[in-house]
Amino acid sequence: MTGKDQLDAVVIGRNEGARLVACLASLAGRVRRLVYVDSGSTDGSIEAARAQGATVVALDMSQPFTAARARNAGLAALADDPPAFVQFVDGDCVVQPDWLDAALAAFAAHPRAVVVCGRRRERFPQVSVYNALADREWDTPVGLALACGGDALMRFDAVQAVGGYAATLIAGEEPDLCLRLRAAGGEVWRIGAEMTLHDAAMTRFSQWWRRSVRAGHAFAEGAARQGYSHWGAETRRALIWGAGLPVAILAFGLAHPAGWLLVLAYPAQVTRLARREGWVWGLFSVLGKFAEARGALGFYLGRLRGKRPGLIEYK
Repeated sequence: MTGKDQLDAVVIGRNEGARLVACLASLAGRVRRLVYVDSGSTDGSIEAARAQGATVVALDMSQPFTAARARNAGLAALADDPPAFVQFVDGDCVVQPDWLDAALAAFAAHPRAVVVCGRRRERFPQVSVYNALADREWDTPVGLALACGGDALMRFDAVQAVGGYAATLIAGEEPDLCLRLRAAGGEVWRIGAEMTLHDAAMTRFSQWWRRSVRAGHAFAEGAARQGYSHWGAETRRALIWGAGLPVAILAFGLAHPAGWLLVLAYPAQVTRLARREGWVWGLFSVLGKFAEARGALGFYLGRLRGKRPGLIEYK
């Protein structure tokens, strides 16, 4: 592979089992160094990673865990002999065979690029509507982008220059990093190449709900951290549809029977979205606003109390 001598990889995970083994195997022999950052696994992940030739970094779990902190630990493990590029991968993903070559070619074509990402797909979208929704969510436009997800190839020096990931963020750490990289003059590119297969393993409504709560928290914290031009619109939509409108319906409905007609705004919004993306996407997009509002309000309440937020996990 062209560029193998200048490319390392950082994989993060906890109790991913066979998924981690498949992830590491998809990178074996394709990168110069492979670092696995473990966050308290009890399923033999550390031993499995070492058996695959990975350098293992075991996080001190007496400190609050975040994925951002794990990725920074991976960066630190590479700092003694820094690569030109670092591929970040979540431990429940498998890297597609042609991805690294396609990403390096994109860097060659776009000299100002500091992040290149591609198409992440859900491995089993047919298993549940929640997996299918995640697969649809990851189908982002090709071209210059505002942000990437957890899987992406990045310029090592550029990431280090902006201080790496914000270790305290419990969600939304990639858009936060990308915003700072773009502010420093870099570009984020989404290319059409297949990048990774992800195993969300979402089979229950409660998992999808918690994932949506986490998204709402990320929206609110990102907007508060970087200014409301960053995720401000997403935060406002969550609060209006998931909190403001229900309060208005209750208030106007109690004041006058006609006020209950405001509830028709929800089926109208589902119909509007369904015309563009289908009924399932429309329904869950609207339903998700209630969970996102909960996440956003939880962030604001925690900030008022001066309380550090805990990790919101859906697996």
